[in-house]
Amino acid sequence: MWIVLSCLSALFAGLTAIFAKCGIRKTDSDVATALRTGIVFVFAWLMAFLSGSIPTLRQTDAQTFLFLILSGLATGASWICYFKALSIGEVNKVAAVDKNSTVLTVIFAILILGETEHWLFRMFCIVLIGAGTLLMIEKKESILESSRRGWLIYAGLSAVFAALTSVLSKIGIEGVESNLGTAVRTSVVLPLAWLLVFLKGKGPKIRDIAVKELFFIFLSGIATGASWLCYYRAIQQGIVSIVVPVDKLSILVTVAFSCLFLKERLTKKSAAGLVLITGGTLLMTVFG
Repeated sequence: MWIVLSCLSALFAGLTAIFAKCGIRKTDSDVATALRTGIVFVFAWLMAFLSGSIPTLRQTDAQTFLFLILSGLATGASWICYFKALSIGEVNKVAAVDKNSTVLTVIFAILILGETEHWLFRMFCIVLIGAGTLLMIEKKESILESSRRGWLIYAGLSAVFAALTSVLSKIGIEGVESNLGTAVRTSVVLPLAWLLVFLKGKGPKIRDIAVKELFFIFLSGIATGASWLCYYRAIQQGIVSIVVPVDKLSILVTVAFSCLFLKERLTKKSAAGLVLITGGTLLMTVFG
């Protein structure tokens, strides 16, 4: 069941990136992140209420809360960096670098969570994934792209924080129902996202958001919420070093939609990288 949930998480995460890109063509990335987090917050607590898990909140121990809070902080940092990268870079390349958090997550899972079974084979798989990511990051010749090279830094930071999120979440949801854990984490991310908006003096930009972009930000929030619910349930039931790579197959959805609807070109080199990423992930899922 957790494999199925991981696949659903990948589908929704792939849609999230496309909706997010459509929602920040003119909208400030920090403002979009804050709005999107608000949507996820409502969605997460609604699911926690429907699952009947809210009354168990009083029984949650301090250690669980601590790791959920740390996970939420890492998530907020990852989102901020990811949206910034999306606002200045191409979706398929930003997604490829962000999905490289798989490599870091597997390493963290082995070192911190003690998931050492078949660790040598998993390391081989993450080498394939890492190599595929490098192939998908192509150098641009135009002056405009060179001036926007900062997307790579933000996407890399997003990957680091995303990897930390997965490991901290695994520890944090051991003693709490997954829907409730997702809601608590979102409650940490929400004030962090809005605090950043107001500290940067971007509050007035909320009034300038076009209705069309607001609609896509809303869809992005719904897709994120659905992805999170599937993802953290899968993490709670399964093996982190396998759940995360499956979830990162969302890059297939992201690249497909970016080519079809955003008209982003996928070169032979990028396609080869995508094959390596997918192959390494599938090998880890089936045999790891």
